Amino acid sequence: MLKKLLGSILICLFLSIGCNQEEPVTRVDLSKKEQLGRKEEANLITYAYLPQYSHTVSYHRHHMLVEYLRKETGLNIRQVFPETFNKHMEMVGLGKVDISYSNPFVYVKIANRYNARAFVRVVESYGRENFRGQIICRADNRLINQISDCRGKRWIAVSPYSGGGYLYPLGHFITHGLKRTDFSVVDFAPGPGALQEKVVLAVYAGKYDIGTIREGTLNLVADRIDIKKIRVIANTSWYPGWVYAARADMEPEIVEKIKKAFLKLDYNQNDHKLILETADIIGIISSEDQDFDPVRELIAHVGISLQE
Repeated sequence: MLKKLLGSILICLFLSIGCNQEEPVTRVDLSKKEQLGRKEEANLITYAYLPQYSHTVSYHRHHMLVEYLRKETGLNIRQVFPETFNKHMEMVGLGKVDISYSNPFVYVKIANRYNARAFVRVVESYGRENFRGQIICRADNRLINQISDCRGKRWIAVSPYSGGGYLYPLGHFITHGLKRTDFSVVDFAPGPGALQEKVVLAVYAGKYDIGTIREGTLNLVADRIDIKKIRVIANTSWYPGWVYAARADMEPEIVEKIKKAFLKLDYNQNDHKLILETADIIGIISSEDQDFDPVRELIAHVGISLQE
């Protein structure tokens, strides 16, 4: 008991001495945190897949491809995961995304805003360099049989920056005499991530009359719902496929090294085939900015500003 009492007295004395001594205050500048992180990995090259699907799907589809690029180029390439389409674009502008894999609508925006430049694009699993959107409803919805029946209905789209999930269907509606104001509701899937799947699930649950997605999305939710209960009302026109773009000030020799690695992928080689199939593509082809002029024309046609 006496030992405990003496120990308590000593602790109090030490605390008292410490409190009475005046020591110089060391100020820490927390603003240097990011700068130090950048210095530690000055050679890091960030690779981002536009978050149309969940981060899990994005990682699963592309981790083998990223690892291949690391080995083939010798560059320190790492996949990062922006939370939203808008965040993805902002990160390109801030230099936090070096290599952007996006739909052509987002590409045109980051090219216009931040001078990002296309260098390759993909050939998807159905063998096309282009892709399209789909307009869907529940299969048992007897009120909707054709595009004109969508007037006055509740519409959920993927994102205001989605190609197949918004821009292409909007163009399709306008071509068939329907303006955005002709729908009772136009909402976008809540983020982050898994936006395409959320559109399908919202239509399946009856929360919306119609939804717009990119072709191929229904296969992704086949393990969660009976996709026979979803009907495709219409397919949009085809537009240039998904594209890889480099941030504006990325060194040309590094971009060229990554481009050569992409173009080296051969679907007929077993090891390459696995990498490509996992990413849901069958090939990669060279690309340049003018390939996406049809998307620019569509944007102008529907009246969307590239600054929005």
